[in-house]
Amino acid sequence: MLNQNNLRKCSLFGGLTEEQIEKILPLMETEKYPPGTEIIAEGNPNDRLRFILEGRVTVSKNEVLLMNFSEGDVFGEMEVLEIMPSAASIKTLSPVTVMCISNHALHDIYKTDIQIFAMIIMNLARDLSRRLRRMNERATQSS
Repeated sequence: MLNQNNLRKCSLFGGLTEEQIEKILPLMETEKYPPGTEIIAEGNPNDRLRFILEGRVTVSKNEVLLMNFSEGDVFGEMEVLEIMPSAASIKTLSPVTVMCISNHALHDIYKTDIQIFAMIIMNLARDLSRRLRRMNERATQSS
């Protein structure tokens, strides 16, 4: 069962009040996957933003490992933001539990509470910036 503590662990919801989190909670869902499950297949549609509560996943493109994600990481943001097919595949390395929010639910937040939506998008931009910084550091270290 999802609760405020689950959402507080997610960087996407940082800065939101308890009342704002209570508005989002009913829009969230939990998904569980066994090891070896492909959650997102490269090139396929994805309409959910997912946050790892527990477990580890791999991110690969054209069968080349790009990175691993674990508890606290978010994935699926590119497809939700761009409304494009998945740019990479996500596969579980262990039992994985994620909480997710659909593109449709995000749109509902946009229509009903622009402050919550703006905070989520700002937090997502920060997460993407941190991820890009990590990838840049990794690329320059291997050069």
